[in-house]
Amino acid sequence: MPKPPPEPVDFVLSEPTIELAQLLKGVGACDSGGEAKHLVQSGGVLVNGAPELRRGKKLVPGDVVFCRGRSWRCVEGKAARGGKGAT
Repeated sequence: MPKPPPEPVDFVLSEPTIELAQLLKGVGACDSGGEAKHLVQSGGVLVNGAPELRRGKKLVPGDVVFCRGRSWRCVEGKAARGGKGAT
């Protein structure tokens, strides 16, 4: 299994959590929920260095997702901290 790149790109959460499939669609790794489901269930996604087979896995700030040679780190956004919206 390939090693994640050393520097993941920050993905700012607008809510306290995000489902894995939503993140994959949001970063452009998948075009649809069906594609995300297939990719996750086939073992093509790592979360915090371990294979994740649940597309509904709730990601929280600090989680790192690796897929298709790229990686993203979930970071807390202003709205996720209880603000009125991300800026």
